[in-house]
Amino acid sequence: MMQTDMVVASSRIRLARNLNGYPFPSRLKNDKQAKEIIRAVSSAINKLDEFRLYYMDGIPEAEALNLVENHLVSPLLIKRPHYSAAVINERRNVSIMINEEDHLREQCIEKGFALRRAYDIMSEKDNLIARSIQFAYDEQLGFLTACPTNLGTGLRASVMLFLPALTLTGLMPRVIRSATRLGLTVRGMYGEGSEAEGYMYQLSNEITLGVTEEEILKLVEDVAVRVAEMELSERVRLKTGEKCMEIKDSCLRAYGILTNCAQVSGEEFTKLCSRLKLGVCLGWYSADGIGWVDDLMIEMKPSNLNLSAGRDLSPAERDAFRADCASRRIRERVARG
Repeated sequence: MMQTDMVVASSRIRLARNLNGYPFPSRLKNDKQAKEIIRAVSSAINKLDEFRLYYMDGIPEAEALNLVENHLVSPLLIKRPHYSAAVINERRNVSIMINEEDHLREQCIEKGFALRRAYDIMSEKDNLIARSIQFAYDEQLGFLTACPTNLGTGLRASVMLFLPALTLTGLMPRVIRSATRLGLTVRGMYGEGSEAEGYMYQLSNEITLGVTEEEILKLVEDVAVRVAEMELSERVRLKTGEKCMEIKDSCLRAYGILTNCAQVSGEEFTKLCSRLKLGVCLGWYSADGIGWVDDLMIEMKPSNLNLSAGRDLSPAERDAFRADCASRRIRERVARG
């Protein structure tokens, strides 16, 4: 069986929905309308599982940034705090943003290659919400959305891929062009306009109109499998190619720095962790997969470090705290292969 868990970090399903009878968020007349939408959505969602409602103007800025860093809300949502909110479940794998680009942006994120599981979870929630709220829908255009690219199903299916070999061998431009021809898009970790930090890329469908949800899921799954096969094949070449010792040295140095440094910035930490992950994938380190490294990278984000420390750290304090925490965690999980 192909080792997709060493390539596919996570799977996400996102649905765009709007309430019938209200203007899109960018055209809301006042925060009274916005609050009406928030109340209607939260009332419908309270009938589901254990969810917590976050008013963006009712939580500290640090907590809002923490939600962004943990991929539970988007940066756009917190730019208009008087108009927006989010509802997040206890497990923190399902979040529903209210009054972002659309009235509702529903998302479910599952670890690994689990698009179908994420879809089943999100589809169930969406159907239950629809029993209490009338969505804006047209027989020909499907779900009506603020951006025309989301018309139709309003479904974005995406997988987060760790692609160091395809990046280092210069093959990513070819992968991106091929995905584009198939109606897919490849972006950085945080979606549109973001950089591919730590060799992480988001593969998702571009077309939502004129296709069924099943067709979207199958296309993203099929292409993700093909890209994963290419990545694994290139990893073999990396380990046997002329640059093998150079890459191995880089991976081993990453472990040395991460477990011995006194301070490390967020940017450097991301780069070093990506090399550590590559070392695990190529067998130069022994560890239980690479998913824990992805979790660690999130935990070492500024807002999460502040929460762990119980106070707001200065940049220098944060870099020192990150180095100390990461060193202990990595020593516990990694051994030389």
